[in-house]
Amino acid sequence: MQARRVEFYRHDLGELELASLRETLSTPFLTLGPRVASFEQRLAAELGAPHVVGVSSCTVGLQLALTALGVSAGDEVVTTPMTFLSTPNAALYVGATPVFADVDARTGLIDPDDVARKITPRTRAILAVHLYGQMADVRALRALADRHGLALVEDAAHGFECERDGARPGSIGDAAVFSFYATKTITSGDGGAIAVRDDGVAARLRRLRNHGVNKDAVSRYGGTFSHFDMVELGVKGAMTDVEAALLLPQLERARARRDARHALADRYVAALRDVPGVETMERVGTSTHHLFPVLVPSARREEVLLRLSSAGVGCAVNYRAVHTHTYYRERFGLPDEALPRALLIGQRTISLPLWPGLPDEDVDHVVACLRQALA
Repeated sequence: MQARRVEFYRHDLGELELASLRETLSTPFLTLGPRVASFEQRLAAELGAPHVVGVSSCTVGLQLALTALGVSAGDEVVTTPMTFLSTPNAALYVGATPVFADVDARTGLIDPDDVARKITPRTRAILAVHLYGQMADVRALRALADRHGLALVEDAAHGFECERDGARPGSIGDAAVFSFYATKTITSGDGGAIAVRDDGVAARLRRLRNHGVNKDAVSRYGGTFSHFDMVELGVKGAMTDVEAALLLPQLERARARRDARHALADRYVAALRDVPGVETMERVGTSTHHLFPVLVPSARREEVLLRLSSAGVGCAVNYRAVHTHTYYRERFGLPDEALPRALLIGQRTISLPLWPGLPDEDVDHVVACLRQALA
C-alpha cells in the first residue's frame, strides 16, 4: 500500500494569475515594463515604503543593495550563519567579507549583542535575516548601526507580511530585500524586490539592476525614441513584466494566506506539545510563517528525516549553519564551535509541511509520523 504523501509545499497559482498573464502577453512589454512598475507601486503601498525596486532574485537584490549603500572590497558585513547561502554570498559578490554573529537560541534570529561584539573599524553594514518569517530585532540593530555609522540591510526573503515592535520590513533598515522564489509566500517562480526609503539609493538601484543604464526600455521605446547612457557598472538583474503579472494578484490575498499559515502553525504547536524530544521555536512579533521548523535531538535528526521521508512526509533542513559548509570552512577557517547556538540549531532543525490549503488532517498525520519517527 502506497504511503500517504504530504507535500512540503504547494503553490496556489490559478485563474487570477492566468488572467493577469494573458493581459501582459497582449502588450508589447515582457521584460522590465509597466507591469513591473505597477507591482512596485502596489508593494510599496502595502509596506508603507517610499520606493520598491523589482529585481530578478533576492540574491541579486542583496548584492545590489550592498553596492548601492557603498559596501565594497575590503569592507566587512556582519551577518548571521542561520540563513540560506545567498545572504553571506552577497557580501562576497561585492568583494566584502561576511563576519558571522551568533543567533538567539530560542528563535534562531541574529543576536544584536553578538553583532556588537563583531563590529570592527572595517565593518560597513549589518545584514540581518527575518528567519522563517519572524523579524529580527531591527530596532536594536538600527541603534547599533547608527552608533557605528553602518548601513542596515534586511534579508526579508521569508516574506514581506511580518511585523515586530511596530516595524515592517524596510521601515527601519536602509534596504529590505524580498524573494519570490517558488516556495515563498507569494511567488513568480523566481524574482525579488528591494524596499528603500532614500530617493538617491532607489534611483541608483534602478540603474544597477539594468546594466548601469540611465533609462529603461519603457523610457526608450514607449514613445519618441530616446538615447540611453551607461553611467556605472551594473548587472542584468531586473524583474520582468511576466513575473510581475503573476505576483500582482497574489498581493490581494497575501494577508489571508498569512493568517491561514498562522492557524496551521498554531495547530502544529498544540499537537506537538506532548511529543517527547520535539521543541518549537519561540515566536516574536507577527510572523509570515513561511516555514515551520521544529528541533529534534541532534543525534537522531538524520534518522528522523529519513523516517519522515519514507512515510511520505515532505521535509527539509532550514538551515545548516553557513560556516559549516565546505566553501566557508575552507576559505575562512572558522571552527564549527565558534557559533555554538547556530551550530546546534543547524544540527537539530527540521522544517515540516506548511502552506495555505494544507488540510488539518495532514497536519495531524505529520505529527503522528514525527511521533512515530522519534519513538
